[in-house]
Amino acid sequence: MGFDVAKADELLSTTRAVRKRLDLTREVPREVINECLELAVQAPTGGNSQGWRWLVVDDPGVRAKLAALYQEGARDYLASSAAQAEKEGNKQNQRVFSSAQYLADHLAEVPVHLIPCIEGRPPENTPAAMYSGVYGSIYPAIWSFQLALRARGLGSALTTLHLRFEKEAAEVLELPDHVMQVALLPVAYTLGTEFKRAQRPPVAEITHWNRW
Repeated sequence: MGFDVAKADELLSTTRAVRKRLDLTREVPREVINECLELAVQAPTGGNSQGWRWLVVDDPGVRAKLAALYQEGARDYLASSAAQAEKEGNKQNQRVFSSAQYLADHLAEVPVHLIPCIEGRPPENTPAAMYSGVYGSIYPAIWSFQLALRARGLGSALTTLHLRFEKEAAEVLELPDHVMQVALLPVAYTLGTEFKRAQRPPVAEITHWNRW
C-alpha cells in the first residue's frame, strides 16, 4: 500500500504547538476526540504494556480549576523565561513565551483539556532507564494524538506546568493514587489551518554517525 509521502511530510513538519491560534469559541465534539484517541492508542508502548489512560475534561468548572493551578505553576517560570529571552534579544523565544503566557491566561476558555496518564506510578529512586521506559510508553501516543488533531483542523500544545501541583490537580480530577498524570494538552479547532515549518538547525550540524 502506497502513502502520499508529501502529505505525510507536511503533517509531520507543520504540526506546531498551538496556543494563540486556538479557537476559544468553537465547541469540540466528543466524537472527534475519540477518533483521535483511537489513533493514539495504536502507538507502540514499552513491553506492550498499554498503560496509557486518558482523562478528557470538557466541563467548564473543572477546566477553570485546572487553569488556576496551571497559572500558579506557570507564573514564575514564564516571567523569568520571558525576561531572559528579552535580555538575550532572542526574538523567536520572545514569541514563544508570549504565546505561552497567552495560553496560561486563557486556558480555562479552551474547550477541551486532555490529561494523558500512565497507570502505575514508579517508586521513589526508580532508575532513569525505567523512567525512560515509562514516558517512552506514552509520548508516542501523545504525538499521534496531536497529529490526528492537526489532520482534522484542530491544534494543541504539550504542557506540563500544572504538574507543580500534581496532587491538587489529582484531587480536582478524582484520580486514584496509582494513576500518574504526564501532561496537559489544551485542544481546540485552530484559527486557520495553514502552519509553517519551524526554524531548526541544519540536521548535518547536530547529527553524528558511528561516533560523536
